[in-house]
Amino acid sequence: MAKYVVEFSYNVDRAGRQGLHPAHAENLYRLAESGVLLLGGPLVGENCGLLVYEVESRDELDRILDEEPYVKGGLVADTRIREWAPGKGSWAAARNRDETAPAGREVS
Repeated sequence: MAKYVVEFSYNVDRAGRQGLHPAHAENLYRLAESGVLLLGGPLVGENCGLLVYEVESRDELDRILDEEPYVKGGLVADTRIREWAPGKGSWAAARNRDETAPAGREVS
């Protein structure tokens, strides 16, 4: 599975996104529940959002992003996508422990 960091730069301010925000939030919750969206949220002081996805391929990510309500609604001015290979930090260590746990056993 590949991880991607996606940065959306918006062409409208937060108030201008409010009409599509419920659909945007519902989409992100659905992706998080399915394990595709690992993290997401606004960049403080910027008119941007940062999201981290885990998917099988770049093609899958592109399909997901094409269905994003803010993208479909024309509110995204620019999308920056980078494949990411996290290897350090508490989040990466916890994920590595979970992935190496014997089948049927939780790691705590």
